[in-house]
Amino acid sequence: MKLRKIVTVVEEIRTEGGRTVEPAARVAVVAAVIENPWAKMSFVEDLAPGIAANASDLGALLAPRVLAALDAPAEAYGKAAIVGLAGEIEHGSALIHTLAFGDHFRVAANATTLLPAVEKRAPAGVVFDIPLKHITDATIRSHHQSLEVRIADAPHPDEIVIALAAAAQGRPQQRLAPLSTEQ
Repeated sequence: MKLRKIVTVVEEIRTEGGRTVEPAARVAVVAAVIENPWAKMSFVEDLAPGIAANASDLGALLAPRVLAALDAPAEAYGKAAIVGLAGEIEHGSALIHTLAFGDHFRVAANATTLLPAVEKRAPAGVVFDIPLKHITDATIRSHHQSLEVRIADAPHPDEIVIALAAAAQGRPQQRLAPLSTEQ
């Protein structure tokens, strides 16, 4: 894995809807900007060697960092792969949609659900939203939220931004009824 940089963003929401949020709602994202292992090749039929060479290392790098940045137990989480214009969306998907990547975060967060994801091909500086869901029950509405991210100089055309995000709670001031009330 050729790593150019790591970006960490932490947000604390202290008021929402004109009311104090206590404790402050914390969300964190950690993103690695890496060289796309397939970008300089013509169409690659078998992505498995690149997955094996990179996915687990990325998960091991990002999972502990995002939880340390959150500085609280994670209750919601998500992931992203933003591929530069010289790559394919499948290149990002190959790295994040594998247990070799995601299990690092699931184990570190004591989670059992699948990580919700966003993948897209885009130029440097694109804004992307990482969807978050509860770590053990994806039907808990209070934890359905998203985190907006932008890295000014990434991804370059031959790079991929791989990110993990976590929240220490559900949405601030959430007040939707449980899903079970509609069934």
